[in-house]
Amino acid sequence: MSQRRGPTARQMRLATELRRLRQAAGLTAIEAAAQLGVNRVQMSQIESGLVGVSEERVRRLASHYACTDKEFIDALAAMTTDRTRGWWEEYRGLLPKSFLDLSELEHHARFQHHVAILYVPGLLQTEDYARAVFSSRLPELTDEELELRIQHRKARQEITIPYKAVIHEAALRIRVSDRATSKAQLARLLELSEADHITLRVIPFNLDGFATASSTMTYVGGPLPKLDTVVRDAPHGSILIDAEAQLNTYRTRFRMVEAVSLESDQSRDFIHRLATEL
Repeated sequence: MSQRRGPTARQMRLATELRRLRQAAGLTAIEAAAQLGVNRVQMSQIESGLVGVSEERVRRLASHYACTDKEFIDALAAMTTDRTRGWWEEYRGLLPKSFLDLSELEHHARFQHHVAILYVPGLLQTEDYARAVFSSRLPELTDEELELRIQHRKARQEITIPYKAVIHEAALRIRVSDRATSKAQLARLLELSEADHITLRVIPFNLDGFATASSTMTYVGGPLPKLDTVVRDAPHGSILIDAEAQLNTYRTRFRMVEAVSLESDQSRDFIHRLATEL
């Protein structure tokens, strides 16, 4: 088994799920390695995503771990046979790894839910809006770094899966650049909101008791709910959250935020009114 230089987020997720299955079965890594016919170091590499694992081995491990969830096993097995070399690979070595991981995650997603408080979600941003956001970053980006990030963001914006975004009025009103940029961004949101697979909802300032105002997040649906992922922004990239208890918390949080937001038609009217005020 050849060792990888750096596993992708998808490869790491497979490794993490295999480790969780072993731990749930109450087996040590040494015991699992013996059952698989590998040594302890190789088992550690498998569970760290540093080496690949075949579909046959995934199914053998699931059997050893007494996992009877066929759909889950099939989903893990499918992760071993996927050899997708996505468009994001052209940015490898040019952008931080978190950018590539996010693109790969979105490529395999069944749906995506987003809650935005201060900025319009990246997948919905115009080029000028994205440029203003990236230009405000500290330390400052070079011209080349800035252009790479903008081009990568534009490439991500081919939304083909069901997509829901709940956007706070603050994100709609904050001018990341000038009046023209804000007006164009609102027009872009109105245009996108007409697509059948895109749902945009707004949380107005005058909503009482909105205590979840800091809950900016992206929720990405996997092939099964237990393979979903939450993406949270961090100072030096994105954090991917996949522990089941946390996933349940974020599912509940999104439902709560969505429940207090304006309906889609009301949200379009709201955005249109903001645009006419500019």
